[in-house]
Amino acid sequence: METHQKGTIIFEDGISIGQNLHIVSGGKLLIGSNTTISSNVLITNIDHGYEIIDVHIMQQPIQIKETIIGSNCFIGAGVMILPGTHLGKQCIVGSNSVVKGKFPDYSVIVGAPAKVVKHYDCQLHEWVKGG
Repeated sequence: METHQKGTIIFEDGISIGQNLHIVSGGKLLIGSNTTISSNVLITNIDHGYEIIDVHIMQQPIQIKETIIGSNCFIGAGVMILPGTHLGKQCIVGSNSVVKGKFPDYSVIVGAPAKVVKHYDCQLHEWVKGG
C-alpha cells in the first residue's frame, strides 16, 4: 500500500483480501464493508499526467480522482480499478477487468474496458442482462 501527499485508504469492516493487493492513494480511497478482493488486484486514485511534451511522465504532476468501492462488492482476480471509479453496493467485477467510471448498485461488470453486462432489477426481483 502506498499513500502520496494527503492520500487516505479507508477499509470498512469485514473486508476479505487475497494475495498481492496493490493500493496507491493520493486522495480519498474507500473500500466498503464486507467487500471481497481476490488476488493480484490494483486499486488506485492516482494517474500520471502526460500533457507536457518532452517531460518524462514520472516528472509530471499527478492527477488524483476519488475512488470508492461500495459495500458487499466482489472484485475478481487480476482486476485493475482506476482513478475516479465509483462502484455501487453489491457490484461484481469479473476477473482481469479494467474498471474506470461510475457503476450503479447491483451491477455485474466485466471487460477491458469494463462495462455493465448484468444488473439486478429490484422491481422484477431478478438479474437481467444489459446495463
